[in-house]
Amino acid sequence: MISKPDKNKTRKIRHNRVRSKISGTAECPRLNVFRSNKNIYAQVIDDVKGVTLASASTVDKEVSGNNKSEQAASVGALLAKRAVEKNVKNVVFDRGGYLYHGRVQALADAARENGLEF
Repeated sequence: MISKPDKNKTRKIRHNRVRSKISGTAECPRLNVFRSNKNIYAQVIDDVKGVTLASASTVDKEVSGNNKSEQAASVGALLAKRAVEKNVKNVVFDRGGYLYHGRVQALADAARENGLEF
């Protein structure tokens, strides 16, 4: 019997391939996205120091929206606001092995509209 491939395992392989090429610095940190079935999480990370500079998720009370895409856009806007408060404008986007579509794209577009450049 042939088993189905594990989606999260293949996503992690894609994510490791992307991570071998991009890394966040103090001048241009990495915007990382993690998407679960219920929530979406985003962080701005300085990989040189190993420090999270800003973070936001659908678990935060400030996040609103009727569906998951609207919530992801709200997370992107909140993350951008928190990053700009800490003088972070330029970031490199790490989609975490997910397709740049749906919730991931909504988060990225909202972050761009609210002051982040990538």
